[in-house]
Amino acid sequence: MRLIDAEGKHIGIVSLDEALQAAKQANLDLVEISPAADPPVVRIMDHGKFLYNQARKAREARKAQKQIEVKEIRLRPKTTDHHRMFKVEAARGWLQQGMKVKVRIRFRGREITYPEIALRTLKEVAEDLAEIAVVEQSPNMDGRTMLMVLTPK
Repeated sequence: MRLIDAEGKHIGIVSLDEALQAAKQANLDLVEISPAADPPVVRIMDHGKFLYNQARKAREARKAQKQIEVKEIRLRPKTTDHHRMFKVEAARGWLQQGMKVKVRIRFRGREITYPEIALRTLKEVAEDLAEIAVVEQSPNMDGRTMLMVLTPK
């Protein structure tokens, strides 16, 4: 086994008994770092402290991550331009805050036979928000709804 001591110095190739003895003398654990290597690499370290530091680093990384929130506006094919503009202004605020926005048009009854109306509405919404948003997912049918996803530029 290739042995590395607690300070990170390379000791050399030793037997398992010698490595265990060296770990016992240092009052630390013998941890196998790379079992696939030839010969396998082991290190003398405080394994509990190592696991604690890894968990702490993972927590810090999660804390530093930026959570992307997805907001949604719901429309219908019969939604008026005035009402749509209110929804577009809400979406504009969310996009400026860095959130993604789903624009969903829900079909009821026989409205589903005219998907081109919903497609035109979604394109108008995308044009209204073109200066601050880009279309991540183009309009597509999903059951009785047509969906489009916008992300901030």
